[in-house]
Amino acid sequence: MNIQKIVFPMLIGVIFCACCKCKDTTVKPAEEQTDAFVTLTDVVPDAILEIRYFSTYNFVGKRIDGYMEPTALLTRQAADSLKAVSDELIQKGYRLKIYDAYRPQMAVNHFVRWSQDFADTLMKAYFYPGLDKHELFPKGYIAERSGHTRGSTVDLTLFDMKTEKEVDMGGTFDWFGVESHPDYCGTHPDTTLYPEIGKYTGDGTGLTEQQYNNRMLLRSAMMRHGFKPLDTEWWHFTLANEPFPDTYFTFPVKQLP
Repeated sequence: MNIQKIVFPMLIGVIFCACCKCKDTTVKPAEEQTDAFVTLTDVVPDAILEIRYFSTYNFVGKRIDGYMEPTALLTRQAADSLKAVSDELIQKGYRLKIYDAYRPQMAVNHFVRWSQDFADTLMKAYFYPGLDKHELFPKGYIAERSGHTRGSTVDLTLFDMKTEKEVDMGGTFDWFGVESHPDYCGTHPDTTLYPEIGKYTGDGTGLTEQQYNNRMLLRSAMMRHGFKPLDTEWWHFTLANEPFPDTYFTFPVKQLP
């Protein structure tokens, strides 16, 4: 079965993204300074923004706490590295489309509260039809800390400038399930947390070869410019040398002064 014909209930970028292992960490107060951050489009003007958590088109079905404007923020270091990715891919006919970047702790807290309200299944049919809501915490889809809150993680896809459409990745952002693994029905190396890009070995029951190659195009460009991928989400990348590896910020998402 071609995976394009499957209606995906979307995996939580937030959620898989949130599954970092917590050690002693610092949560910054609301009055913290934001001078280490930039508005992403100031650095990567070619980026297209579709900030899902500012809208109601997300797994909660409501605008998420802390998203005051439909903009994207990143640390300066992450934004500069993403600019290098954009410059490379523009030469190949693609722009970057951003779903989420910096995410304040209040947004993660919103996800946690939502996950504990088992009666609220408003968006189940669209984002997690194969899961019961009580499974989200035990299976790691929801956690109390997210790498996005450290400011150097981004969720994104590719936009084809020739067709003027998103590139077909064989699945959508924020889908819960193995279909979101970058190498789904491709190679599954198990020797490292972030496997090297492999060769497509699918049998037609999952990703097509073109869909797999599209994921690898994004993945390889991100890795070349200093980002590490997540083995459960094709859209999720964190700057390897992130400047705040143990700090979780609280200021809201809005245009910086």
